[in-house]
Amino acid sequence: MDFEDLRNRVRRIPEVSSWPLMLELIERPIHRELTSVWEYPVAACKAVGGSEEDAMPAAAAVFCSVISIHLVDDMLDDDPRGDFHRLGPGPVANVALAFQAAGQLLLDKGSAPVRAALQKSFATMSLATCYGQSLDSLELETEADYWRVVEAKSPPLFGEALRMGALLGRADAATAERLAHLGRLLGRYIQVNDDLADALESPACADWKRRHNNLPILYALTADHAGRGEFAQLSTRVDEPEALAAAQKILFRSGAVSYCALKLVELSRQLRELLADVSLTDPQPVVKLVELHIKPLHRLLEIAGVEDPATLTLP
Repeated sequence: MDFEDLRNRVRRIPEVSSWPLMLELIERPIHRELTSVWEYPVAACKAVGGSEEDAMPAAAAVFCSVISIHLVDDMLDDDPRGDFHRLGPGPVANVALAFQAAGQLLLDKGSAPVRAALQKSFATMSLATCYGQSLDSLELETEADYWRVVEAKSPPLFGEALRMGALLGRADAATAERLAHLGRLLGRYIQVNDDLADALESPACADWKRRHNNLPILYALTADHAGRGEFAQLSTRVDEPEALAAAQKILFRSGAVSYCALKLVELSRQLRELLADVSLTDPQPVVKLVELHIKPLHRLLEIAGVEDPATLTLP
């Protein structure tokens, strides 16, 4: 994917071209082949018979949305790395709104029915993600709360990114919906995978400050296991390397890591079942997208001693 072309599409918007802060933020995201959500429209578009060029309006719009989401999410989480510390919450909120508006302008392409469908998809994605961010700013208590937040926050972004790509590739509404369903499922998978990686990261990441919002940490805090009390105490001291290491060992002993791995296996099977059920002109771009996300799970299962991890993720 031509990442520079994507950024140029945003830069060419008149207000953006004369707004130094927007131009600065456009330069920041790092491109990684077929792992960034703004590449999902390209994969979907190619899968239904379109081209990368056809998908670029949606790719650029999703790129803008992701910048906006991160700017606001940092404020909601009081992330010490957030731009609002440097620029102030008012200017950051303003530029986040600007990126959302830029995304809408970039989707003003194609026939009237296609434009209407794209704008509806982008609005659905934006509203759902904002609602999910609002829920995520609260302290969760149960796993049911966790899944309610995940369902609102992550799946709409991935699902609508695939839908918009399919629409720009001239797919029918039913095929676009199937790909959106696949994206929503992939969003759940990515959230669990990210939570697991964050919980095992060293030094401790920000998830330990909001312990009930991370699945393996929530499991270790609430499940019935011998180390629950010790984990609850250690999890408040993870800035200390020894405490973090001890807490992470309990994540393994308590079954939290195994539980997340099981969830990932279940979701990977559902992804492959759904992918096999979608009729696509060229399924390979979407297959590659799914497989790239499942590979880390295979490595985790190999570490756990599974001889042929790929068989566990087959439907």
